[in-house]
Amino acid sequence: MGDVVEDEELRAERLLDAQEKAVELFAAVADRGILAPGVRETEASDAIRDLAGDLLGIRRYWHKRIVRAGVNTLRPYRENPPDRVLAEDDIVFADFGPIFEDWEADFGRTFVLGDDPVKHRLRSALAPVFDAGRAYFAARPDITGAELYAHMVELAREAGWEFGGEIAGHLVGRFPHETIDGAKIDSYIAPGSDGPMRRPDSGGRTSHWILEVHLVDRERGIGGFFEQLLTLGPSAADS
Repeated sequence: MGDVVEDEELRAERLLDAQEKAVELFAAVADRGILAPGVRETEASDAIRDLAGDLLGIRRYWHKRIVRAGVNTLRPYRENPPDRVLAEDDIVFADFGPIFEDWEADFGRTFVLGDDPVKHRLRSALAPVFDAGRAYFAARPDITGAELYAHMVELAREAGWEFGGEIAGHLVGRFPHETIDGAKIDSYIAPGSDGPMRRPDSGGRTSHWILEVHLVDRERGIGGFFEQLLTLGPSAADS
């Protein structure tokens, strides 16, 4: 029993360390002005990749690197919209899945380049919706992925936005994913994911999850994105 607890503590430590490095990376992205008017989304993505290599020694990613601006922020992860040039007053989000010493991080944040109050309000809504979803998860020991997804949709509506994601998160762990399966809906926080989220993985260990918040205003053609660990670490307001 002691070995199991020790292993669980080590796994949690590794996942949190990976996320803390992702926080450091995104802070450097903001400080260095990588997301700037006139830069193409692909150029910004490559610049973040290069910074991650130089700053943190990151060379691998477990999912495609995403930088989306303007109307492209409406599009869910699975789509691949045309490359866009960042504009003066854009809203932009970045979604990266770096691998740190074989442990996966999945981290998304939104940036506003200008002073548009609606875009700033959208960005400001992301962390509170995340924390409300996390509180809902924490209060329900037997919650399923489908139930949490439905609640995230409702939280978005209550905040005055639409939930833009086909999923609201997924399993995360050591690379490659120990249990996630792209064809298996129970690997996701999504409609039809009817298994309990608090379940052991195939090795009998605790399942850890990423929670995603994708809020959109289709009329204005803007969206914002926020993701980090659901089951470990600080609240969104503190991260």
